[in-house]
Amino acid sequence: MNTGDLQNQNEGVLPKPGFLSKIGLDTFVILLLAMIVLARLFPGPGVYEGTFSLANIASWGVSFIFFFYGLRLSPEKLKAGLSKWKLHLLVQLTIFVLFPVLVFAAMQIFKNESNQYLWLGVFFLAALPSTVSSSVVMVSIARGNMPAAIFNASISSLLGVFITPTLMGLVLDSAPGQFDLTAIIIKLALQVLAPVVLGILLHKKWGDFAERNKKLLKNFDQSIILLIVYTSFCESFERDMFRDFSIQDLLLLTACMAVLFFVVFFIVKAFCRLLRFDREDTITALFCSSKKSLVHGTVMSKVLFAGSEVTGIILLPVMLYHALQLIIASIMAQRYAAQKDRGSA
Repeated sequence: MNTGDLQNQNEGVLPKPGFLSKIGLDTFVILLLAMIVLARLFPGPGVYEGTFSLANIASWGVSFIFFFYGLRLSPEKLKAGLSKWKLHLLVQLTIFVLFPVLVFAAMQIFKNESNQYLWLGVFFLAALPSTVSSSVVMVSIARGNMPAAIFNASISSLLGVFITPTLMGLVLDSAPGQFDLTAIIIKLALQVLAPVVLGILLHKKWGDFAERNKKLLKNFDQSIILLIVYTSFCESFERDMFRDFSIQDLLLLTACMAVLFFVVFFIVKAFCRLLRFDREDTITALFCSSKKSLVHGTVMSKVLFAGSEVTGIILLPVMLYHALQLIIASIMAQRYAAQKDRGSA
């Protein structure tokens, strides 16, 4: 299947976006905000500890998310994107090197005792892999290189199991005995990588089932993420961890997340010109390398910061960046598509 076939296939199933979708304010973003409000009003259920606690249910749900992801991960689609090694290198270096370097440099200038947890959250965001579904959808809308997008988004997710905790070890090594890198990687491998591999092995048998029910599976994924967000913020609100943060602080953090997105976006665009990428590869590089995964962020936060009352604070930059990347990338993808239509008219 060539790039054009994949694009046509995806364009055929993508609904025409409404007004809210065009600006990135889909139902999921609104529900994320609702979970924070709910956690503020009713933190009790989220901090309850027991066999059938919400936190335990979320942990089991995480493994199912990645199992179903593996079921839908076609080896043929991965092979189709292998040849563009310069593109792949640029995307992965941006995700796992450029992002952390930019944020780490900023931390040395602006981090202090009052905002250290927020900066830890920003670095956690920078260490995360790229998104899978939204990156591929945006590339499809903008008419980019679909096989390469599928390859990069998928490989990034798998690499993140090892690279993200390793990067976090660089900023958490000041707390000896509290950050066991080997144990964390093993736990993530069992909770994330093993289900993905099992899903890939069962792709031929159950892959069609997963594709037919991808809308239902997407709803399941989002429900587990919402549950993780709720329980994380319940813990933070229960311990009054947000008492020192004002509305101005949150607005400033939002502005910083937008700046981070655009800085990375335009650096990648400059490298695309330097490497003389064509239009399709440039689009894929831009949309795959500038995105960060909320799924991996919520999952890894449960492992990296297990039992910590600051998890809600650490997740805040990830959630803000997630909302902003949807808004900005949606607008840009529509513009790239319009340019393509005008050029072919």
